[in-house]
Amino acid sequence: MRNQEGMYSLQSSLTGLPEWVSERVMQKIHQLTNYEPVIGIMGKTGAGKSSLCNALFTGEVSPVSDVAACTRNPLRFRLQVGEHYMTLVDLPGVGESSSRDAEYTALYRQQLPRLDLVLWLIKADDRALAVDEHFYHQVIGESYRHKVLFVISQSDKVEPTCGGEKLSIEQKQNIGRKICLLHELFQPVHPVCAISVRAKWGLRVMAERMIKCLPREASSPVVSQLKPSFRTPTVQKKARDDFGETIGTALDAVSALPLIPAPVRAVIRAVRDTVVSVARTVWNFFF
Repeated sequence: MRNQEGMYSLQSSLTGLPEWVSERVMQKIHQLTNYEPVIGIMGKTGAGKSSLCNALFTGEVSPVSDVAACTRNPLRFRLQVGEHYMTLVDLPGVGESSSRDAEYTALYRQQLPRLDLVLWLIKADDRALAVDEHFYHQVIGESYRHKVLFVISQSDKVEPTCGGEKLSIEQKQNIGRKICLLHELFQPVHPVCAISVRAKWGLRVMAERMIKCLPREASSPVVSQLKPSFRTPTVQKKARDDFGETIGTALDAVSALPLIPAPVRAVIRAVRDTVVSVARTVWNFFF
């Protein structure tokens, strides 16, 4: 019902435009509200991929591919919240089997174009990073660096461990050094995150950075999958703005068509900001 109200408000904001323009923009809005993001999760065995996903997302998870799938077909899991879906792709960690790294290279080159984001988990106490570094620079390369968000997992295991529920000052200082090391080794596009699912530490900051890293069309449907505690004002504002600007970009694309009459172009430009503003206002009707 709220979805229909949102659609009505957006359609009303397009009044005055030629029907074919309105239809094209409404088609784009429909695609946006039904977009299914695909996020890859990679990391060595024991990095805590499942724990992180269970901590962040609220949707019911159902396997898309056979649990015994071969390496070339990584495990895919589909999450659903209401009418929104998201797919998680469990990618194998590199450096565990040199005989398979070549196969993993082919796998990643096949998968990367299809992914909206890759969460690359590195255990806080993992010091063997040479293979990861080589793989990142040689396989991920310049083309897909913007899709990778490095996450230092299991930060509570950093020395000196105290066995408590909270991280000590010394642990946080050592995690800071680990973050600096990863920035030196990988030179990532996005800031490195550090988390501890067990200590419930760093997850909110990570969720906010994840939303910032996503393509505009993917941020809102991912937000709909997050647990309520991670749908912070920062997260919702980013998704709301992305939703509005993506619709604004659809209007810009129509306006830029070479054969469109000048009067029609002028009307599109005149209503653009209003349509974007309405889209931001009704965002929560959809997500």
